[in-house]
Amino acid sequence: MAPEPALPTTHRALVLNSTTTPPTVQTVATPLPGPGSAIVRILVANVISYSRDIYNGKRHYAFPTPLVIGSSAIGRIAALGPDATALTLDQLVLVDPTLRGRDDPAATCLSGVHEGFTAGSRTLLRGEWRDSTYAQYAKVPLENCVALDAQRLLGSAPDGGLGYALADLAFLPALLVPYGGLRSIALQPGETVIVAPATGAFGGAAVHVATAMGARVIAMGRNRDALASIAARVDRVEAVPITGDVLADTEALQAFGAVDAYFDISPPEAAGSTHLKSGILALRPGGRVSLMGGIQGDVAIPHAAVMHRNLTLKGCWMYTREDVGALIKLVERGVLKLGEGAGVKVVGQFGLEEWKEAFDTAAENSGMGLLTLIAP
Repeated sequence: MAPEPALPTTHRALVLNSTTTPPTVQTVATPLPGPGSAIVRILVANVISYSRDIYNGKRHYAFPTPLVIGSSAIGRIAALGPDATALTLDQLVLVDPTLRGRDDPAATCLSGVHEGFTAGSRTLLRGEWRDSTYAQYAKVPLENCVALDAQRLLGSAPDGGLGYALADLAFLPALLVPYGGLRSIALQPGETVIVAPATGAFGGAAVHVATAMGARVIAMGRNRDALASIAARVDRVEAVPITGDVLADTEALQAFGAVDAYFDISPPEAAGSTHLKSGILALRPGGRVSLMGGIQGDVAIPHAAVMHRNLTLKGCWMYTREDVGALIKLVERGVLKLGEGAGVKVVGQFGLEEWKEAFDTAAENSGMGLLTLIAP
């Protein structure tokens, strides 16, 4: 067996020392693989639209410092721990940022973003998996290195490929989040699901995913032009603007017939919005609700409707490991599209030193399919 290529002793990474000071590019020691881990050479890493507010402290996310910050990424395996059984060197992988305890899957945190809410999740981010992907190399749990079929995804059509560019694959993490929520309420082909708000990065991705799962979508939002664009581009999508009138919006949703499910991905700013109540009231008896948004405070629930109609409300943070594999299958089979045909556009790709421009670009381009990337 040929020896593994030697890793460089050092590499460059974007390090945050405090939310009161900006991150800086530093030369740090390159991690070595141990049991249960791989070293991934990062090709492109996603920039969340609100990254600026995470790392300047505005969002009050909990994470240790100093920290190599980051998010989901696409990369190639540079080195493997001794117990790797399926991954191979140079394998193209999606770096899944959702870290889970191996002895307690409920201990969940987000690499480079949030240490979670339990003592176990804090152990993950403060210890072995502290550093994330805004770096040339990252140490990643083996189970978070999701193998991708490079020939199928990146190859040309005559060779049996889908012809995607590498950057197109960076849309996978945005699709995974709503896929987790939609699978958690067992969305079925032929059902009708409300997605609200539907014009942001994750809401727009939810529309795309739900239709690929065979459902009809009623997309809600305040931006009428964006709603019209989504409805024109994606099959089986109806548009209902959010007007602030609960009764009128409920009737507009019900005008399309029985509604089976409601997927909510509201941002923190939507805590006082009326659409949550309208979405619940529009459901048929036995309908289901998936709550995935970022609302921090309490919201009013139409208790009588939930009780009398036997509605199910289910929270979902991120997705399961099984969801990851199932979504990759949809993409590799060509059922769930990426690239320009799916309305995906890379609005900016930046180096580590250009992190400020990357954060600003992401904040200014938070709509469906708009990707901002860091290429270390």
